[in-house]
Amino acid sequence: MKNEIVLKELSTAELKERLETERANYQKMLLTHAVSPLENPNKIKESRKNIARCLTELRAREIAGNK
Repeated sequence: MKNEIVLKELSTAELKERLETERANYQKMLLTHAVSPLENPNKIKESRKNIARCLTELRAREIAGNK
């Protein structure tokens, strides 16, 4: 719940920047995990969820803007 509140407070530009950062971190974790196991592989799942949260908030703003 805390993460959702923070995303709603960000501007659209900041949200897009955060999305790109999350995607880059996700790709980096996948490559690292393929070579040698991560200490906490649940971070991959958490990163994927953060990406989805950012995309959901962006889509909600897009829909609200069209009305």
